[in-house]
Amino acid sequence: MNVMNQTIVTEIILLGFQDLIYFKALFLFFLLIFLIVTMYGNILIIWLVASNSSLQSPMYFFLTQLSISDLLVTTAIVPKTLYIICNEGGVISFPGCIIQLYFYACSEAFECFLLSIMAYDRYLAICNPLRYHTLMNPMLCMILVVISWLLGFFVESIIVISLINLQFCGPNVIDHFFCDLVPLLELSCSETYFIEVESLILCVPITFSPLIIITIFYVYIVQAALRISTSSGRAKVFSTCSSHLIVVSIFYGTLTGIYMSPGQKNSTTVKKIASLFYTVLTPMINPIIYSLRNKEIRETVKKKLCVK
Repeated sequence: MNVMNQTIVTEIILLGFQDLIYFKALFLFFLLIFLIVTMYGNILIIWLVASNSSLQSPMYFFLTQLSISDLLVTTAIVPKTLYIICNEGGVISFPGCIIQLYFYACSEAFECFLLSIMAYDRYLAICNPLRYHTLMNPMLCMILVVISWLLGFFVESIIVISLINLQFCGPNVIDHFFCDLVPLLELSCSETYFIEVESLILCVPITFSPLIIITIFYVYIVQAALRISTSSGRAKVFSTCSSHLIVVSIFYGTLTGIYMSPGQKNSTTVKKIASLFYTVLTPMINPIIYSLRNKEIRETVKKKLCVK
């Protein structure tokens, strides 16, 4: 025990992308552009909804929460990633590593809940339009969002508390560009079976129960759309839901690629690329999807920028 205490890990070395010798400058350039576009796009969404009375509806309120979640992931991971790539590796303190993992995981859990809430919102708007404003009132919207954030923070707090109670006595090198749970567990010299089971019990239902809920709501939405007699009416329904469906597909497709692909442990490069897509590209794509496919947001942007 004394030897372990003398060699306890106080910092983590993140290797990042060691194979980018000839493309490092180009990769850094695109990563910086993605960071700027992500920050600008999500902050723009939040500002537009907050400053425009025509966008004061549940759908846009939930969209601002999605932007906040994307900003949380981006600011927690991308700036440090730029530093790591620039220096062909980087050091992060062990507490800093835990904090990065915590906010990344909280945002991921919250987004799962939020996407199911947004599906419920679309379900009420399409299948129960006469009672929509009564059922989906501002108080309920706030309660649903607060509960989602609290659940995300609570669940990840349990996992993080279990994680910091493990012994980390070396090595301290992670072949990744940010601190994720699995690479950290691989560094532990303690028995990790309990926390692996605990994270499975907590995270799998939180991740995939919302997907089941989303699927059920969209079954009802499709049934309602098929009952509409006109093709224009059906097209309007699917157009209303298309942005949300695209975001759900990207989110869960990437999540599955990161954590559920067979043989993933044997392909660190594939895992890093999939993680890069989720932590860098997805937060940038989400506001673009909603901006390009939403007429009200496009019109609001034109008015704010005084574009004729």
